[in-house]
Amino acid sequence: MFAKAGQFVFHARFTVLAVMVGLLVAAGAYGMGLGDRLSQSGWDDPGSESVEAAWLVNENFGRDNRGDVVALFTAPAGSSVDDPDFAEAAQSLLSDIRDNNPDEVHFVDSYWSLNLRAMATPDRQHAIASIGLLGANDTEVLSNFQKIENQFVSDEIDVQLAGLQPVANALSKGMEDDIKRMELIALPAVAVLLFFIFRGVVAAALPVITGVLTVAGAWGVTRLLTHVVEVNVFAQSVISLIGLGLAIDYGLFVVSRYREELAEGYEVRDAVRRTVATAGRTVVFSATIIAISLGGLLVFPQGFLKSVAYGAIAAVTIAAILAITVLPAMLSILGRRIDALGFAKLRPTLPADQMQHTFWGRIAQWSIKRPLRVSIPVIVGLLLLMIPFSNIQFGGMSENYLPPDNQTRVAQQEFDELFPTFRTKPIQLVVTGDLSGTGQILRQANEVSGFTGPFTLEQRNGDAVMLSAGLITEAGAGEAISDLRSINVPEGTELFVGGGPAIERDSIDAMIDTFPLMAMLVIVFTTILMFLAFGSLILPLKAVVMTALSLGSTLGILTWIFINGHGAELLNFTPGPLMAAVVVLIIAIIYGLSTDYEVFLVSRMVEARAKGASTNEAIKMGTAQTGHIITAAALILIVVTGAFGLSEIAMMKYIAYGMIAALIIDATVIRMLLVPSVMTMLGDDCWWAPRWMKRIQEKIGLQEHELVDELTADTGNATPTIEPGELATKA
Repeated sequence: MFAKAGQFVFHARFTVLAVMVGLLVAAGAYGMGLGDRLSQSGWDDPGSESVEAAWLVNENFGRDNRGDVVALFTAPAGSSVDDPDFAEAAQSLLSDIRDNNPDEVHFVDSYWSLNLRAMATPDRQHAIASIGLLGANDTEVLSNFQKIENQFVSDEIDVQLAGLQPVANALSKGMEDDIKRMELIALPAVAVLLFFIFRGVVAAALPVITGVLTVAGAWGVTRLLTHVVEVNVFAQSVISLIGLGLAIDYGLFVVSRYREELAEGYEVRDAVRRTVATAGRTVVFSATIIAISLGGLLVFPQGFLKSVAYGAIAAVTIAAILAITVLPAMLSILGRRIDALGFAKLRPTLPADQMQHTFWGRIAQWSIKRPLRVSIPVIVGLLLLMIPFSNIQFGGMSENYLPPDNQTRVAQQEFDELFPTFRTKPIQLVVTGDLSGTGQILRQANEVSGFTGPFTLEQRNGDAVMLSAGLITEAGAGEAISDLRSINVPEGTELFVGGGPAIERDSIDAMIDTFPLMAMLVIVFTTILMFLAFGSLILPLKAVVMTALSLGSTLGILTWIFINGHGAELLNFTPGPLMAAVVVLIIAIIYGLSTDYEVFLVSRMVEARAKGASTNEAIKMGTAQTGHIITAAALILIVVTGAFGLSEIAMMKYIAYGMIAALIIDATVIRMLLVPSVMTMLGDDCWWAPRWMKRIQEKIGLQEHELVDELTADTGNATPTIEPGELATKA
């Protein structure tokens, strides 16, 4: 099938190129407006008690927007917030904001308007104002804040902004900067790197072109999805990272295989057809594996993970389609000019049989000769890297994900310190049903420790009562929430524990509870798919073990850095709990990438085996032929993710450094050393599967095909004597 597809692309190369590029450019133009349609929501578990509590608050009292924006006013040294000039300037500023923005501002309550002593510090050096915003959802509320943000500026007084919306806005702007950084740093850096890998401008340009087209297409598809589902703002950065990285990697594999076919002596037509039949097939298979890994995110209830999965799967799919359509079409047009504008002729691409004598072939041979001496130290080292993972901690969204010197984070922390009884994310208790039991609930709630003060009655109507209190620290939120939910509630009365900390805790618990299902589904489906492709049950199981080692060591490194705090000053972040949703996303991405490299490596081994090579010869040939490509592909992804590693947002740093660690471990230690040594110890058992499973695989027809060596098919003639697309399948 893939050989025929390659033949079709060669003959219709100009049409294929025009149609595909036209579609993707149009999708990119449509996707330019993606940022305006992204949501701030999707972090919670919609079926949790805390979300039901939030719904009850909204239904009975309206959205609790007192923590939207907190303006922190600081008087000059030697004066106070009660000084007439200062007070007048502050009230004038707040009045203008309220009066000039009726569509954005719901209310403005301040120390001066309410005359509430608790809204000023005892020394009267600081005072606060609470600005509630209008908006039906988180996205509208943030948009309204962005419209009034610049109005909190005064030459007369010192005012800082804290609260939920300034923090959300700072995080959103940081992610927008990540996209710009990718465009300004990652793309040019990757282009230069590809030039040295391919030793030519033309060859280097092709993967970059497919990378740009992939991101453009993925943005267009994701914007289309925003009409159906809510897509979190975080998704855009992840889509760009995955789309660009994988598209360039796939381009690298395809172009490298094409040049290899040319080096074998094939004409352009046959080289394109054979490239699509081999590298193209592997790319599609690899993309399917990664899509399955990302698809595992869909079993979680959080909209954030679902939206990232949709967008990332779209990016991976587009990258694979381009690798078997646009890229072969461009290769068909360029022909042997693929090496133009460079010095490739000084270091020509070697035929497959000569690659065994390269550095990668010697590395494979070294591992094959001493499998125990290679595998034992590598496995022990990887297990040691996992040890810090025992200290893993999960947390929710907070200002701590911003850099320590970020002005919004500084304002939030100063507000929390100066006004400990106020919290922008309080715990809320919603009482419904028989409200006569409210007093009993209030007494029991105030016996729970960990709060800045007693629970107070905030609002009441005939159907519900809301009580609230602030946590001293969210580190102990889990225990406090559990204690509140164990309160003895009178018969006929219902109690719901909600508020920001409870929503975050319920979301974390939902992810922990759902993760085993996600892991089981991903492992089962990827194992089945690899079996159908390779005809072996051992190779997929070995791949799962290799991936587990890579993933475990990566998570250990992340814990060591971001929770234990090693390198925090250098990387400009504050150690603390990892965002649970982002950790789940990292696991899905790394599992997919790790399996991706396994597929490229083992595919060449299976191809060699199908040609009659022994197990050790197949291991050596597969490693020699793919070692330089896998290393180059990993290096490219490291450069792309490295741009996101410069992000100001700690969550993006998790993904960037997690992927960098995984890529280094996976593409070098595991693929080049551990896999060859373990497969050597397994011997011919590598290819084993029960006969009944073999028969199923043969009927389904996904087994690895071997293209006939067309140059020698006619007793040594250099002219192919078989019809293009003819395949010989290993029995």
